[in-house]
Amino acid sequence: MVAVTDDGISIDPTRPSIARVYDYLLGGKDNYAVDREIGDVFKRDLPGSVAIAFANRAALIRAVGQIATTTDVRQFIDLGSGLPTADNVHQVAQRHAPESRVVYVDIDPQVLVHGRALLEENDRTRVVAADVRHPEDVLSHPDTQELIDFDRPVAVMFSAILHHVNDDEDPAGIVRYWREHVPSGSCFFVSHFRSGNNPETEEAERVLQQTFGRGRWRTDKEIASLLDGLEILDPGIVPAPLWRPEGADSPLHGGERDLTVWERLISAGLARKV
Repeated sequence: MVAVTDDGISIDPTRPSIARVYDYLLGGKDNYAVDREIGDVFKRDLPGSVAIAFANRAALIRAVGQIATTTDVRQFIDLGSGLPTADNVHQVAQRHAPESRVVYVDIDPQVLVHGRALLEENDRTRVVAADVRHPEDVLSHPDTQELIDFDRPVAVMFSAILHHVNDDEDPAGIVRYWREHVPSGSCFFVSHFRSGNNPETEEAERVLQQTFGRGRWRTDKEIASLLDGLEILDPGIVPAPLWRPEGADSPLHGGERDLTVWERLISAGLARKV
């Protein structure tokens, strides 16, 4: 049965949602039985799935913090933002630079419901209902145009979203569109499921394809190619836990060790438009 919110947004609790499954893996409460069923498949068959979700979120938080503290970028577009968790992009950015502005973009109706509440507490955020595969709809949206000054550098965040874009949907073209519409000095963060040529990778890809009809693991070289035309900053495209780790969050904290196969299943990188 489809539920309709007071804002007229329809939510179908009988169909799994990528955003809600991810929320479940992160320990959130904004999910339904159908989402938990899929999440439990990952937990059972891919016991490192929760670690992957947290590694990805931690890399995003570090990237936002470093952009806010080491560059003059004060505008963020978070594509495929998903459901709110602790330390959302606007919270991290504004902690370091209170004037930071953030546009969240997602098509999931549950995300939009939470977005309405978000707008009530922070006037420097907007939530845009748009499909990341149609970047022109995001850029031309009145809320984006109101909040983002495209004459100034922008941070475009592709956190765990491009692996949900199939090859025939041209993920590189999506990145290229944004590269062509933001000025020099803009930043691009990407995290992406990483092909490990192992049974764990193959099983995870099978589950996503079977459940959502999409999901494409890519090698580090393929991930880097999505950022063609941009300068990829150190340390390059690497497993997310190794992307600029900090203090106790570092997988190497307390002595160097090898990453688990699960920790290697998602990569992260930051690039800049010169």
